Amino acid sequence: MTYIHQLKDWTKFQWREDTLATKLAEVRHRQGRLIGKMEGLGFKLREEAVLRTLTDDVVKSSDIEGETLDQDQVRSSIARRLGMDVAGLVPSQRNVEGIVEMMLDATQNYEGPLTTDRLFGWHAALFPTGRSGMTKIIVGDWRDDAGGPMQVVSGPYGKERVHYEAPQAPKLPAEMDAFLGWLESKNANDPVINAAIAHLWFVTIHPFEDGNGRIARAIADLALARSEGSDQRFYSMSSQISAEREQYYDILENTQKGSLDITSWLNWFLSCLDRAFDQAEETLAAVLTKSKFWETANTYNLNDRQRKMLNRLLDGFEGKLTSSKWAKITKSSQDTASRDINDLIEKGILVRGAAGGRSTSYELTPIPE
Repeated sequence: MTYIHQLKDWTKFQWREDTLATKLAEVRHRQGRLIGKMEGLGFKLREEAVLRTLTDDVVKSSDIEGETLDQDQVRSSIARRLGMDVAGLVPSQRNVEGIVEMMLDATQNYEGPLTTDRLFGWHAALFPTGRSGMTKIIVGDWRDDAGGPMQVVSGPYGKERVHYEAPQAPKLPAEMDAFLGWLESKNANDPVINAAIAHLWFVTIHPFEDGNGRIARAIADLALARSEGSDQRFYSMSSQISAEREQYYDILENTQKGSLDITSWLNWFLSCLDRAFDQAEETLAAVLTKSKFWETANTYNLNDRQRKMLNRLLDGFEGKLTSSKWAKITKSSQDTASRDINDLIEKGILVRGAAGGRSTSYELTPIPE
């Protein structure tokens, strides 16, 4: 099997501009409209939209690699680092702090050059213990292939699917110098096209022993921020890639085994980005709904536990809310949880679900249009 990195002049990518022109124009138009719409929000609403987007980006980027992060920890870490005044912050574990640090450096400092040292810093932040799970890995340096060739795989342990093999370790310094030189150079490509190429190029090299996917997506986010000239993120490519994970790996595999014509990859990336804008519209709607909810709810005298749980419901509570979950999350007694809930029902803020008895659950009263 011959992979694209084994082809002569492999980094001289080609694509059919006429095939991509319409899609690129549509994506750039939507990108501009979305940013304009978000920037038209008040400061607090815009801040909430950014916090939701970045939280989703970090959680989903790790989810693609099979690592589940606590959403509350991610949200709290981002809010603290951005100086946001957000209620209900919780302590965050080191692995959460590390990926948040990397993602924020990529998007908040998008104008800064991406260098070898900066990439090593990102990698060290991802693996603060020097281990990936229980396995000790090389951190803050290129891989050495001591355990065999670097293979890009997906799927659960024992049922992995090998998509391709990356370049051999001795080639990495030269490969990465070429990549970083291109990324920081001036070229005639549309900046969004550069984001797609950067993602593909980096993930093809796969220079680290682990964490390559998350870093590739951070690089794409950095390039997209450059395309907008803004450090405020209102959409998440990682979330959309997570939703299309199977297609993502399929197009990567097909591209690795194809020619230097990467039109199909670029078309998929643009289409995925377009769908990420759809998701951003949903985020905007949720932020506006939350704002409208609190305009009414703030007229009531609510305690901190009630505010915390109402925000959890507004942010997308997983599963059904029961009194026992309320007690566990707020670290209160079952009696206190029941009093809190009954008070909200009396105020018309919560309603009981259809099921009764031990299965009784509670949900927000629908907000009038």
